[in-house]
Amino acid sequence: MKASIRLALALAAACAAASAQADLTIGVSISLTGPTSALGIPTKNGIALWPATIAGEKLNVIVLDDATDPTKAVQNTRRFLTEDKVDVIIGSTATPVAAAMADVAAEGKTVQLMLSPVNLPPGKGEWSFRMPQSTAVMAIPIVEHWKKTGVKTYGFLGFADGYGEAWLTDIKPLADKAGIKLVDTERFARSDTAVTGQVLKLTSANPDAILIVASGSGAAMPHKALVERGYPKAKIYQTHGAATMDLIRVGGADVEGGFVSSGPAVVAEKLPDSNASKALGVQFKNEFEKVNGKGSANQFAAHAFDVVLVLQKAVPIALKKGKPGTPEFRAALKDAFETMGRTPVSQGVLNWTATDHFGYTPETGVLLKIVNGDWQVVP
Repeated sequence: MKASIRLALALAAACAAASAQADLTIGVSISLTGPTSALGIPTKNGIALWPATIAGEKLNVIVLDDATDPTKAVQNTRRFLTEDKVDVIIGSTATPVAAAMADVAAEGKTVQLMLSPVNLPPGKGEWSFRMPQSTAVMAIPIVEHWKKTGVKTYGFLGFADGYGEAWLTDIKPLADKAGIKLVDTERFARSDTAVTGQVLKLTSANPDAILIVASGSGAAMPHKALVERGYPKAKIYQTHGAATMDLIRVGGADVEGGFVSSGPAVVAEKLPDSNASKALGVQFKNEFEKVNGKGSANQFAAHAFDVVLVLQKAVPIALKKGKPGTPEFRAALKDAFETMGRTPVSQGVLNWTATDHFGYTPETGVLLKIVNGDWQVVP
């Protein structure tokens, strides 16, 4: 082979290798099986609509099932770091699973975009940013409605895990400040199929309102149990983990009249034009439902949509300091997220900083009421 041909082939190979190294590699660990698969599946459907490139960099997306198992999620995360050399880690959709991934992400100095609102202990989560709204922000519209409607006491029926505890921790001081007293706290596991004992205790305490902290279609079970025991439908409130048509589909008539705290994407077309998330939320719903069917859009798919929005803003900033596949790029991406400023997404307005990796503004939450099998925005 002539030297000139060998040189040309070598240069071509080098260029191809450089091109491969420049791919923006994203590792996604979500719950496609297990108790929270109803959250992971629409997220995966949202990921399927991601563009082929971001800021001129080809996307290389690796999706793994963590089966709603923290141990499996940690294994997935370690694989992303050691084998796949990812630039960004996405996941998980369940709070305890996402929390388990955080230490590994920090160890690998790689950004984790969480798909659940995880409250981490002080000093943890330096590399973890949340796509969902914090429980503190989403508790605001519920407590404000309680104040307006004269609620003086409430009961808590929630997951016995990080999501449940986050809500209990964040809503209690807001309610206390408003003079609204917590009279009973009951918990259940995500895998439980009945909450009879908990409901009996709650209804005997006769609170003015009951907050259910659950997610996906599983949020319907405790709601139906309360109604079956005679608790008034109009006094039951749910969190943004339940802001999905699965709640309405599974709950049927029993959830009619109930209230749900939600991000704006679920009801984007019903919001005023002044809402910063309206246009993006409508765009998300149109794109998602064109492929997955009318009524299929929910907040979990919306978070996948918003991942692209934050990457489209942060990646060009990070590229000024390094190329994908390098420690310099990963560090620059973290810095970009913390300094890129006010960023409207379909689920609210983000403003991440070095000290706030939730970032959503206080007015983000929207209170919804279930009326005739659909969402109605509560003024």
